[in-house]
Amino acid sequence: MTLPQGRRSSTFTRLLRHGFTDPSAAERLLAADGLDAVRADPVLLDALGATADPDLALRGLVRLVEAQDGETDRRELLDTLVSSKPLRDRLLGVLGASEALADHLARHPRDWRALVTYEAADLHPGVEEFERGLAEATDPVSLRVAYRRCLLSIAARDVCGTTDVAQTAAELADLATATLRAALAMARAAAPADAAQCRLAVIAMGKCGGHELNYVSDVDVIFVGEAADGVDEGKALRAATRLASHLMRICSDTTVEGTIWPVDANLRPEGRNGPLVRTLSSHLAYYQRWAKTWEFQALLKARPVAGDAELGQEYADAVAPLVWQAAERENFVADVQKMRRRVIANIPAGEVDRELKLGPGGLRDVEFAVQLLQLVHGRADASLRSGTTLDALAALAAGGYVGRVDATQLDDAYRFLRSLEHRIQLYRLRRTHLVPEDDADLRRIGRSLGMRTEPLTDLARAWKRHTTVVRRLHEKLFYRPLLDAVAQLAPGETRLSTEAARERLVALGYADPAAALRHLEALASGVTRKAAIQRTLLPVLLGWFADSADPDAGLLGFRKVSDALGKTPWYLRLLRDEGAAAENLARVLSAGRLAPDLLLRAPEAVALLGDERGLEPRGRAALEQEVLAAVRRADGPEQAVAAARGVRRRELFRTTAADLIASYGGADGDAGALVDRVGAAVSDLTAATIAGALRAVVRDGWGDELPTRFAVIGVGRFGGRELGYGSDADVLFVHEPREGVDDQEAAKAANKVVAEMRRLLQLPSADPPLLIDADLRPEGKSGPLVRTLKSYAAYYRRWSLVWESQALLRAEPVAGDADLGRAFIELVDPLRYPAEGLGDEAVREIRRLKARMETERLPRGADPTLHTKLGRGGLSDVEWTVQLLQLGHAWAEPGLRTTRTREALAAACAAGLIPGEEAGILDEAWVLATRVRNAVMLVRGRAGDTFPSDGRELAAVGRYLGYEAGHVGDMLDDYRRTTRRARAVVEERFYGA
Repeated sequence: MTLPQGRRSSTFTRLLRHGFTDPSAAERLLAADGLDAVRADPVLLDALGATADPDLALRGLVRLVEAQDGETDRRELLDTLVSSKPLRDRLLGVLGASEALADHLARHPRDWRALVTYEAADLHPGVEEFERGLAEATDPVSLRVAYRRCLLSIAARDVCGTTDVAQTAAELADLATATLRAALAMARAAAPADAAQCRLAVIAMGKCGGHELNYVSDVDVIFVGEAADGVDEGKALRAATRLASHLMRICSDTTVEGTIWPVDANLRPEGRNGPLVRTLSSHLAYYQRWAKTWEFQALLKARPVAGDAELGQEYADAVAPLVWQAAERENFVADVQKMRRRVIANIPAGEVDRELKLGPGGLRDVEFAVQLLQLVHGRADASLRSGTTLDALAALAAGGYVGRVDATQLDDAYRFLRSLEHRIQLYRLRRTHLVPEDDADLRRIGRSLGMRTEPLTDLARAWKRHTTVVRRLHEKLFYRPLLDAVAQLAPGETRLSTEAARERLVALGYADPAAALRHLEALASGVTRKAAIQRTLLPVLLGWFADSADPDAGLLGFRKVSDALGKTPWYLRLLRDEGAAAENLARVLSAGRLAPDLLLRAPEAVALLGDERGLEPRGRAALEQEVLAAVRRADGPEQAVAAARGVRRRELFRTTAADLIASYGGADGDAGALVDRVGAAVSDLTAATIAGALRAVVRDGWGDELPTRFAVIGVGRFGGRELGYGSDADVLFVHEPREGVDDQEAAKAANKVVAEMRRLLQLPSADPPLLIDADLRPEGKSGPLVRTLKSYAAYYRRWSLVWESQALLRAEPVAGDADLGRAFIELVDPLRYPAEGLGDEAVREIRRLKARMETERLPRGADPTLHTKLGRGGLSDVEWTVQLLQLGHAWAEPGLRTTRTREALAAACAAGLIPGEEAGILDEAWVLATRVRNAVMLVRGRAGDTFPSDGRELAAVGRYLGYEAGHVGDMLDDYRRTTRRARAVVEERFYGA
């Protein structure tokens, strides 16, 4: 039928005004013969314009009209459509929101009558009503048809606003329950012998169990079976397994009517690897012995829905106590939060910004936060034990476990996100949680949620607003009420009880919850601006402290720093406004004793944590320049060296903080690079401090010039620029009398300088001492502390032993007269890089020394597999192997002439002296052992060569090395495995086994 141009123009304009995006196509559809009776009816056009997608609704209506069997049916449909507003709104609402349900109506054109009834029972159906709706289904195909007929009515109430999102989700769960029951009945009817042999209960899990199902979702279940009276248990379980498998196929298989949804039984004990059906006693045995934290979290939503009701209830009653004891498990909160992080990490990078369910600020954030609080407090408060997220959130707010404002904001956000998820899935009845990118899809979704003016813009704005709220609140939700427990509350607010606050702190890993509450009260109480900022910061900080091995120490350290700097205007502003500063401070304070001790001696160093480049190590030249300037300004040597030690303390804090922040939680950094960075930074700092002490002593005793030229030579780890946090400074002292100065006077001056430097660097003070060790000098402790260059030459020419040549491999000038330092290196080069390498007797001597050291110097009772320095495959093993290669080949391979272990090992590999695989094994072991030594010092505040025995300290070492909470056993196993492989290389390359 062709309309006059003027009429066409008028209709075209009306269609545009009513929301049609393709008015030309709509005109053609309205001109179809089947719609001639209602074409001009303004009510129809208004109703189409009120739908989410008028074009889609009109296409669906035309298909439905054309699918009617005859004129009588067509007339009935159109007459009812025009005369009955409830049918018109529901039918067109569904057609405008769901292409899939329009397809169903086109295939089953009589099903539109399911939307005509408008009785009270029809508005809020339950399981019984849905069971009646499915009662006529006799096979999987007819079950799908009946299922979608019921789904049609749920969608109609949803899109018309008759039910809210929570009611819709509950109805979908009830329909799933009825469907599972119908599928089980079909399975039983198909195998009556199996049905007679067993009792089978179906337990709904996940969203179905929680009574909050989506339109399209896997239905998670667990099957529980028992033998019927007189039947062998094994035979009964095989029968129950066949019934359960058939039930799953009835729901999941694809037929001419498609599928319903997958039935997923992977939440059962042992997952896919476990039996599909277990007895109740078998379930309990698994949960009591083997289950992980996430499995108890999943059981929170367990609900019997089909099969043997008595058995299902027995299961629910039996597992409930286990669920509410889960929070007592070690590392409970850490396990739950780790699970959440793992979920986010597994989202493809290109989808994370569109992921509605799993992405940051998504549905799962709300669900995890609510479940965490339920599991912690549901032990003592049965009102919190709902499997439904929104009901549980309301109960948490009513009990004071969550602030009312926070709960209201989360409730609003969750309802919006679930509504958005429903509308996305309803369109094609496909399982997806990704927000579409196509404008037409976004327009339809926005209009379906009531955004009619600017649906695309308004939808994007609302989505961003709600995800931002969730992202901001989901972690704070757990911590903020702890502050309310010790603060003044507004009238009408409910306080978290002291016992509930204690429960929450214990769940977070606090060993002394009473002390933690006192710290929180001291920090957050009052009406000052300082207290207000602390109340904003602390919920986040508490989470970061809880993510460490020692939350108590973190909170105590934060209180001490805050007490020291609380009146300093920049301190709280730094933490509030500089994104990384607060997190960095929390990591540093809760990771051990060394860094907090350094910080608390000079709290203003916290400013380094807010500067993007503040944690980068400073070079030796810059450090020496600052130290020498501080020495020049000081009055007297003690004040001068105190100033130098103050610089050292601050720079040690910079290094420890950078190391902890880079290492914490297993950052994907290069462990070798971290070790090199720490070694270089600490070595440069030690050299600058010694240079400052030398300048201070010389200036005090002799003015500008000492009567003898004087140089400090670093050896051992100091010379190799491999110092750790707990290392002494191994040195040699060399001097050369100035022209005209008596040798005895020069020696006396040099010895006085050494004695005074050592005294000043070890004076008791707030700053850590710097111990100078000169035991590697000729003749050891029996020899003079200081020698002239000529004396060194005479000794080395006449008396030098092979171990001294080995020690000199890492000799490097670090302070004092640069020319004298170079002259010393020229003197010792022929000793440490002997022409033609080592003779056989020298090699045997080195091996004898190493073997004797292994037997005599390892502390009594120490575990040789865990001693980082002298143990199997530890530092000594690797270093002596590398040094043997240097002594034998450095004369011919310039790359081996380095004081650094890793550089020498790489050079030996490049020269073909050791295979790449073996070099890699040695390097890995050396880096790991070095990191363990650094970790021990960071955690305990004192040096150590083996892993701590204290459980909390051991856990802190594990966190520094990148192991999650509860995995210290894995750390020790990995250490033993790494060093065992290194020892095998040492046996081959050093001992020649």
